[in-house]
Amino acid sequence: MRDVLFLPLADGVELAVAADGSAAVGDKPGDVVSASVDVVAYFAARVALLELLSVGAEARAVVLQNFIADDRWEALCRGVERAGRELALSLPITGSTESNFPTVQSALGVAALGTVASQRKRIGMTPETARFAVIGRPLVGAAVLAQPEWVLPLSLFAELLVSPYVYELVPIGSKGVFYEWTGLLAANRLRFRSCSCPLSLFSSGGPATAVLISYDPAGEPKLKQQAGRLFFPLFAER
Repeated sequence: MRDVLFLPLADGVELAVAADGSAAVGDKPGDVVSASVDVVAYFAARVALLELLSVGAEARAVVLQNFIADDRWEALCRGVERAGRELALSLPITGSTESNFPTVQSALGVAALGTVASQRKRIGMTPETARFAVIGRPLVGAAVLAQPEWVLPLSLFAELLVSPYVYELVPIGSKGVFYEWTGLLAANRLRFRSCSCPLSLFSSGGPATAVLISYDPAGEPKLKQQAGRLFFPLFAER
């Protein structure tokens, strides 16, 4: 099941909603991972936007729930805008701030809103003949900041999104590669198969530092060229 909510609007168009939350990551003394507020917002927005775009939706707006502090709002917006720029998007931002009570740890919620034609959802499009790969390394916490060279660039994600060889893209979340793999098989009514990969199958992908793709075998050389060392094949048992 993809992490996107679909609600009917009119004339075959649906509202698509994707969200992400971040806690204990920021610039407060009680935070577990130290990071600037704009970086926290960038990665939270990244998750929500990648989820939305992966299912074929067009992003329309972003909603922020700021539980950090009132004076962090502008920095949070800068982080969201950075993610948008890297995806060639310019999105309006709205939201709310907890300004009644101070918090000892940072917390943030981000929702991305979009629309998609019912017949153009990018779900259930993977054939039995597809191959699979993970693009980027699943990273979480301090490792995201320490190993930026292994984080899937949003510009590369945008290329994969329009590649004629890619059937589906699934951002890797906190449950890891194997969880997303089994979900992709189920969504396409493909029989369950075990798999292997040079990466850990069960490590958290944190803020969508990697994506699972299904693709046409004919496009493998081109996809490997595009992704470079970020391309990790996922071998499915036949």
